[in-house]
Amino acid sequence: MTAPPLLQFSNATLMRGEARVLDGITLTVQQGEHVAIVGPNGAGKSSLIRLLTVDSYPLAAEGETPPVRIFGRDRWDVTELRARLGIVSPDLHTRFTGGTWSWRVTGREAVLSGFFGSQAVFDHHQATVEMDGLAAAALARVGATHLAGKRLDQMSTGEARRVLIARALVTTPAALVLDEPTMGLDVVARHRVMEQVRGIARAGTTIVLVTQHIDEIVPEIGRVILLQNGRVAEDGPKEAVLRGARLEDVFGAPLIVEEAGGYFHVRPRTL
Repeated sequence: MTAPPLLQFSNATLMRGEARVLDGITLTVQQGEHVAIVGPNGAGKSSLIRLLTVDSYPLAAEGETPPVRIFGRDRWDVTELRARLGIVSPDLHTRFTGGTWSWRVTGREAVLSGFFGSQAVFDHHQATVEMDGLAAAALARVGATHLAGKRLDQMSTGEARRVLIARALVTTPAALVLDEPTMGLDVVARHRVMEQVRGIARAGTTIVLVTQHIDEIVPEIGRVILLQNGRVAEDGPKEAVLRGARLEDVFGAPLIVEEAGGYFHVRPRTL
């Protein structure tokens, strides 16, 4: 049996007050298809991800096609969905590193919390020996075994980000959603995180990368969805999308695009 698409948007519209932050988005992402969602600030990238993670709800009319389907379904228990959809975002990072519990949560506990959809492992949670082994394996997968006993409030930004990627992977999700995964990282930590993303993609977990930095689109990603003002401006193979006047229009400047080693690099054209 063919697996249902990871994501189907059918004329999906999301309102924030009186403003349409997403305006009639239609697209499909298949399981196993590594995709980058790209655009400048305010393009609607994070709003699109909030629909995918069921943190926001689209406009819907009775009797019409559901505007959002995830793994073929339009209704989900959020806890069940998040076991199948690993998520790493700036908001998640802030909640873990700046929250009430950051001073007492170790790397191991942060990863274990992925089984419970919480920010810590509390007394009422029943963490099994099997869960503990899976948490250790997830930390090892991102090269963070040494962070198992370190508290989150003592970690660098890069260390905490790797722990949160391990947390997202601990339930063996079908897809990993990365919303600006290198925000706040220095050049070394940024490279390390994206190399780990490459390994995760090659191992078979679907990657959905949300970024405004085109040089973060790793070679394993073959498709780019370009957003502008809450709409899809371009959607296709990255070699076609990351070139030409459309890219310049979206970012509002003349651009030079260069490709090297499977990566695309973009810089403003000097007039």
